[in-house]
Amino acid sequence: MFTPIAGLPETVVGVEAHGKIRAEDYRDTLVPAVEDLIARAGKARVLVVLGPEWDGYSAGAMFDDAKLGIEHLKAWQRFALVSDADWIHHVASLFGWLVPGEVRSFPYAQLDEAKAWITG
Repeated sequence: MFTPIAGLPETVVGVEAHGKIRAEDYRDTLVPAVEDLIARAGKARVLVVLGPEWDGYSAGAMFDDAKLGIEHLKAWQRFALVSDADWIHHVASLFGWLVPGEVRSFPYAQLDEAKAWITG
């Protein structure tokens, strides 16, 4: 499941993943929050934290993740991924150039730096 990250400005959606992320986690939590932000601000700044309690993505969640990105392709301003999983950083560097906005990944120890970057 995704839980909202408190203390971020209204111009940023931040969530932390717990357990295995499923398609309904996207549909119930992340998609509505991002779509609301885009409706209000016209752009999306999103912080996703895949911390120690995260246990991966289901196939449906990966599909919904891609769908969210494609449906709002021009709205992405900044996207920050925080994780200690090496493959997450590789995926961000391989596919980050596809996103019109800026994409950065951070290790979990740099969560504060990720928050500063996404809000800056």
